[in-house]
Amino acid sequence: MTETMYPFLRREPLDVAASTAEKARESLELRMRVLDGLAVPLAGCAAAMAAALRGGGRLFTFGNGGSSTDAQSMAGLFTGRGLPAVSLAADSALVTALGNDVGFEVVFARQLAALGDEGDVACALSTSGGSVNVLRGLAQAREQGMVTVGFAGSGGGRMAEDGLAEHLFVVPSPSVHRIQEAQATLYHVLAELVSADTR
Repeated sequence: MTETMYPFLRREPLDVAASTAEKARESLELRMRVLDGLAVPLAGCAAAMAAALRGGGRLFTFGNGGSSTDAQSMAGLFTGRGLPAVSLAADSALVTALGNDVGFEVVFARQLAALGDEGDVACALSTSGGSVNVLRGLAQAREQGMVTVGFAGSGGGRMAEDGLAEHLFVVPSPSVHRIQEAQATLYHVLAELVSADTR
């Protein structure tokens, strides 16, 4: 499993050109397959998000590690289109204060409890679908009556098992890199669809 998720840890020499071409092919194939398979639910999610934002709601995005940068990127895509969006991972002082003083498992849930409201949208990004703080954030959002959106990889993890996201998009890959690339494609398309539906 480790070599599949982190192929750069292998010791044998690597043909960089061939490896790059293979990764590009895998990435493109997965993105196209995911877009084809999720087109209908993606449109449904976009409609729900657009309705929430038209009604005065805001988008809150969150995730850990690479997914936190994706959460910031997604929030930026929406704000760049004039739509209200905030990445809950962007304020390092707040995230580290909550993590240190309260517990890292609540860094997103506590922010949503303070900032979120019914009619807002919470979007969680994760490659494993199993990060406790991401799951707690989604649970808090559901409790507050927010539209919940989840992006996960592989089998969807607990995010899928616990049914925490009203709109769940699972990228069927064991590779962290391919999952994040496909998720980025999905949230770019989502931003375009929501923007078109809120004009």
